[in-house]
Amino acid sequence: MSPKLFKMLSQKDLDRQQIKKDIVSGIIVAIIALPLSIALAISSGVSPEKGLITAIFAGFVISLLGGSKVQIGGPTGAFVVIVYGIVQQHGIDGLIMATIMAGIILIIMGVLKLGDLIKYVPKTITVGFTSGIAVTLLITQFKDFFGLQIQNVPAEALEKLECYIENINTFDIMAFIVGLACIILMIYWPKVNKNIPGSLIALIIATAVVKIFDINIDTIGSVYSNISSSIPAPSIPKVDIKSIIPLIQPAITIAILAAIESLLSCVVSDNMIDDTHDSNAELIAQGAGNIVSALFGGIPATGAIARTAANVRSGGRSPISGIVHAVTLLLIMVILMPLAKLIPMTVLSAILIIVSYNMGEWKEMKEMLHLPKKDVIVLYTTFILTIVFDLVLAIGVGMAMHIVFNIISKSNKVDDIDQNESLEEII
Repeated sequence: MSPKLFKMLSQKDLDRQQIKKDIVSGIIVAIIALPLSIALAISSGVSPEKGLITAIFAGFVISLLGGSKVQIGGPTGAFVVIVYGIVQQHGIDGLIMATIMAGIILIIMGVLKLGDLIKYVPKTITVGFTSGIAVTLLITQFKDFFGLQIQNVPAEALEKLECYIENINTFDIMAFIVGLACIILMIYWPKVNKNIPGSLIALIIATAVVKIFDINIDTIGSVYSNISSSIPAPSIPKVDIKSIIPLIQPAITIAILAAIESLLSCVVSDNMIDDTHDSNAELIAQGAGNIVSALFGGIPATGAIARTAANVRSGGRSPISGIVHAVTLLLIMVILMPLAKLIPMTVLSAILIIVSYNMGEWKEMKEMLHLPKKDVIVLYTTFILTIVFDLVLAIGVGMAMHIVFNIISKSNKVDDIDQNESLEEII
């Protein structure tokens, strides 16, 4: 369970040329992560800088101690709904404690070598809950994308939709136009330049246009007046046993999602660079990363599949790229964070609408319709339960159905064999 970076250093598996490539890749990934980290923090119900703090501290630790050469850690869309619900119910202090508890659970999972269990989670379930999370993330963006004026948005997806409909009279046409323009720009930007992320271009152009033409729509500064560019001192909120008990279930939810998403990201990146990750070392790193992130006031983190893939495509082949990504974000936060107040809220929603579409495994869901009926039932049950209820229930019910269907299937096969043997005896 030795971290990949330590292994590569001990085996002298790094040369100057590759280190240069890793540094460049780390800077590119940081540029990609910048708008995403801010947008994900706001959608999670916390202040913008907490997204950057998460990407900086969790990203650094995950790369330093992780079991993958190219994993990029940080806040992801999968956590938005979960974090938002925890903040609404337990406040920021509750989120910090739940994240620390989740980190401890992840470390225990790694020490007990439970990382290999990921291979027993069927693809129907991973595709189902990933696409379900994508839908819930999409629903979360409607408020700012349409410029709706709502003080307290419910945590549950269906309640959110009901709340949006009730407040449709506050629709802001200018916020919608700016957001829609950003989506169109991000869709077509790769045809112009594939190296510079469209999300960053959309953010810069939209922010400049809104400022120059004095367009009256919500910005980060108008919604969050106290944005800090300084790194907070590490601290643990004061809690007692009574307040910890209700946080056990949210902590387990964070740990399960972090474990599954990070290890799936490792599998994807392994195929891209022809390598094999250490799943248990990765779980320990994810646990440590979440604990450190929470101590500095950050939110839950995991391996980010899109940013990890971007790292590979940019030439990253060692954890150095992930470390550089974290350091670059730190410099950006300290120097440029005051400018973040000018960013329109609808731009961040537009970015996450694109993220939600990309993270949904729609092609796989369509292809899986040709699987046996029992697998299709598991797929769509997991998908629907993720949207309507929560991830833990969806995975729990999905796994239970998968096991029951397999037992019934094997039982039927045994019965068929017994009947054939009886026929042979009669003949």
